[in-house]
Amino acid sequence: MKRCEWHGNNELMLKYHDEEWGTPVHDDRKLFEFLVLDAFQAGLSWQIILIKRENFRRAFHNFDARKIAKYTARDTKRLLADAGIVRNRAKIAATIGNAKLFLAIQKEFGAFDKYIWQFTAGKTKRNKFKSLNEIPAQSPESDAMSKDLQARGFKFVGSTICYAFMQAAGMVNDHVVGCFRYKQVQAQK
Repeated sequence: MKRCEWHGNNELMLKYHDEEWGTPVHDDRKLFEFLVLDAFQAGLSWQIILIKRENFRRAFHNFDARKIAKYTARDTKRLLADAGIVRNRAKIAATIGNAKLFLAIQKEFGAFDKYIWQFTAGKTKRNKFKSLNEIPAQSPESDAMSKDLQARGFKFVGSTICYAFMQAAGMVNDHVVGCFRYKQVQAQK
């Protein structure tokens, strides 16, 4: 079976590639999870984040934005002491602040899903890349998403992070055309 080659034969990366990456996500909690994890990935490899993913879920109350928005200095201290996650004060602070802003977007739009998918007109952008080196690090859509999120006060939402989020959430299909997942993702809404 042919796959995108970025998984590097790592079991976690392979499972993520085969079961999640590029699959359209419309669940707000899952969208918030990807927003948080992609922010924590900045400057690191996705493999590190996947290894620590269950620890992140535990530490951040399964990415419940309502709970995270109420975190205090005590929670920040707890997270900074948790060796199971990436302990970065700025990223932890951004997650707490972003949770509050995420809730504001839910209130404004009825769902974060309605807001975030507007950047691809409500549907997956279907790319047709033949090799990994054709896949961009950002796009006009991720530029617009980044600009709007930053204007709302979000942190760690540069265009490259937004593009990685779009890939994870299935807003773009960046599986190479020869990959078995390419057609599977194309068929999903």
